[in-house]
Amino acid sequence: MSLRSSFAEAAGRSSYWFLHTFMNGGSSLPGKLTLKLDPNILQAFSKKYDLVIVTGTNGKTLTTSLSVRVLREKYDQVLTNPTGSNMEQGIVTTFITAPRPKKKGLAVLEVDEANVVKVTKYITPIAFIFTNIFRDQMDRYGEIYTTYQKILNGVKLAPKATIIANGDEQLFNSHDLPNPIIYYGFNHEQREPFDAPANTDGLLCPKCQHILKYRMRTYANLGDYFCPHCGFKRPKLTYAVTKIDQLTPTSSTFELDGEKYKIGIGGLYNIYNALAAYALGRFLGVSQAQIKDAFESDERVFGRQEVINVDGKEVTLILVKNPVGLNQVLDMIETDPQPFSFAFLLNANYADGIDTSWIWDGNFEKLVQHNIPQYMTGGERYKDITTRLTMAGVDSMWHEPDLTHVIAKIKEMPTKHVYILATYTAVLQLRKQLAEKGYIKGGMD
Repeated sequence: MSLRSSFAEAAGRSSYWFLHTFMNGGSSLPGKLTLKLDPNILQAFSKKYDLVIVTGTNGKTLTTSLSVRVLREKYDQVLTNPTGSNMEQGIVTTFITAPRPKKKGLAVLEVDEANVVKVTKYITPIAFIFTNIFRDQMDRYGEIYTTYQKILNGVKLAPKATIIANGDEQLFNSHDLPNPIIYYGFNHEQREPFDAPANTDGLLCPKCQHILKYRMRTYANLGDYFCPHCGFKRPKLTYAVTKIDQLTPTSSTFELDGEKYKIGIGGLYNIYNALAAYALGRFLGVSQAQIKDAFESDERVFGRQEVINVDGKEVTLILVKNPVGLNQVLDMIETDPQPFSFAFLLNANYADGIDTSWIWDGNFEKLVQHNIPQYMTGGERYKDITTRLTMAGVDSMWHEPDLTHVIAKIKEMPTKHVYILATYTAVLQLRKQLAEKGYIKGGMD
């Protein structure tokens, strides 16, 4: 490590210590300071770690968390960024604040799609995990094709790295790449060819632009697709879910290549995340038995179906950020047989996406069928989500634009169980309040 890099790292470590000791946070600012002092600081870590990059629209944080659990069954230390601070400055903070490895370490990092190239410019990964590509924060990413191109810009700098890709996502099969590729997906059912709903994104064949058909579809544009015009089709899967046994709000039981697995988190979409972690584990030599043990460990993930006890209320906090993810969360909530209250906290900062029109593609109408006794809207754009719920048929709800008052409102709700859906900065703000009141450890990260 050069003198400049050593000085920059020391400055970053010191700022991190100060922020965490006196300010209860700071996963981004130390990285910004370090990059200011040495813009090439990531190169200093290229010889210290084998790197796995997890990227895509939805599921990065949980896939990363599950992957780390799996790999820790075999490897003593696995570096990661558990709070979802996945842009260049947050990734730098992760490296500079980690204990210095005595031998070459392993790092599994969630990386924002547009920041993949900023990492691979300095560190060549051994593997990429691609989760999916959906419309998300179009002010930042544009259409799904431009989002994928941002990822490919980084992949081109690592042509020998193995790609572990969701085979049910058409874009991941649309470019001829020199990289070795492992595909994962679902093979739990087969039907006669059918069309996906007309308003689904990504239904055009990436080769000839004709409408794709399906023999199996999980959600959105994911599934066993094929083009009846040019023959483009889903690639052969290396690892596949062969059966779904049970889905509840708090767990998913499924069979993967004939073996039964269980994860302590609900939602069909989260099985994809487990499948990606499984594929990475097998690629790096973790046994099926070890993976099963890792999946069944009861460890909650920052903002992803965290269940927090607030004076007897079971509060499930779930990050939402785009229509596909939102609708999958609503599908998951539908599996809950117990009464629950519902809150939605909507901010529109840069990290959330400043355009809130995506909430209109959420299928909130299905909530009305559940006779939910109490709704609440909150956050800086609470009026937007209030209007959307009103149009869905919700005729009465509480409003709390000041998130510092949300915890008090939760305590007044008539049900034991409360679902809170929130955008990224709203999750951070609420977790900070929960930490300050002693309901969780840590807050901002």
